[in-house]
Amino acid sequence: MDYITDKRILLVDDEPELLDMVVSILRDDGFGNIRTAGSVKEALEAAAEFGPELAILDVMLPDGDGFTLMKQLKATADYPILFLTARGEDEDKFQGFGLGADDYMVKPFLPKELIFRIRAILRRSYRDEKPLVKLHGSEIDFARGEVRKNGLRIPLTAKEFELLSTLYRNEGRIVTIDSLCEAAWGDNPFGYENSLMVHIRRIREKIEENPSSPVSLVTVKGLGYKLMAKE
Repeated sequence: MDYITDKRILLVDDEPELLDMVVSILRDDGFGNIRTAGSVKEALEAAAEFGPELAILDVMLPDGDGFTLMKQLKATADYPILFLTARGEDEDKFQGFGLGADDYMVKPFLPKELIFRIRAILRRSYRDEKPLVKLHGSEIDFARGEVRKNGLRIPLTAKEFELLSTLYRNEGRIVTIDSLCEAAWGDNPFGYENSLMVHIRRIREKIEENPSSPVSLVTVKGLGYKLMAKE
């Protein structure tokens, strides 16, 4: 459904409690393809079998270090790397980024920030994947920026595209009004609630068979909206 949460993630750390916690954080956000490893050896074996699309690495491992592991992983396949480690010295960060890491987070961390960074990395790394999303009575073609309905091709405006992209990345889950306003209008989204309602109405006119009784873009009263793709 969500091409972001479909990505395969390899999580490497020698602390079982932390592995369990991060797996729980990821699953709560919709990520389902997760493999864990507690050492360099286990990580290399898992990578060869699992074929990850993102690796989250600790620097300190019982049989080596995350920097060397990253080089070994990159030698066989090129996918993004996020370091999640207690090593917060500038020299360690410089080394990680110098080797080509996509991000570097220091423990302890906020779960929401971890998810934000993971999603940002995956969007950057796999941004060419523009799906065709089937709804009830229409389709969204993100590659062309248009809706297909009743044999017609209906173009999306830039704001409509951003709103639908945000809703699709969270398909089936509530996206708050504040989050949608931020996606469409940037870092200072306050005061755009009425504009959002106008854009939601116009999107429904394009994607819904009956905009007055929406089934694909539904309102969650007092919270926000959900996009419901066709099964």
